[in-house]
Amino acid sequence: MHVTLVHVHVKAEYCDAFVAATRINHENSIREPGNMRFDVLRDAEDPQRFYLYEVYRTAEDAKSHKQTSHYLVWRDTVEIMMAEPRRGVPFIGLLPEV
Repeated sequence: MHVTLVHVHVKAEYCDAFVAATRINHENSIREPGNMRFDVLRDAEDPQRFYLYEVYRTAEDAKSHKQTSHYLVWRDTVEIMMAEPRRGVPFIGLLPEV
């Protein structure tokens, strides 16, 4: 499995708009053939910080996600909402085994 944990820090005035835009991206991402999981998390102590937990079967599937129209729209929409550049940290999923 190819896992990415994306760290996102959103400007306070954009939090609701970020959630709305990210919901659309999430709903489309979970329909992608290689997608196994796409969770959107909000920090309980800092409501301006979000985390996207993305799991794809392969690195190629994850790369294909970045070519989809829904991802490109999301990327362009949320760019002005960022308090700092988002940061994706890659992982190799070990368990559960698939």
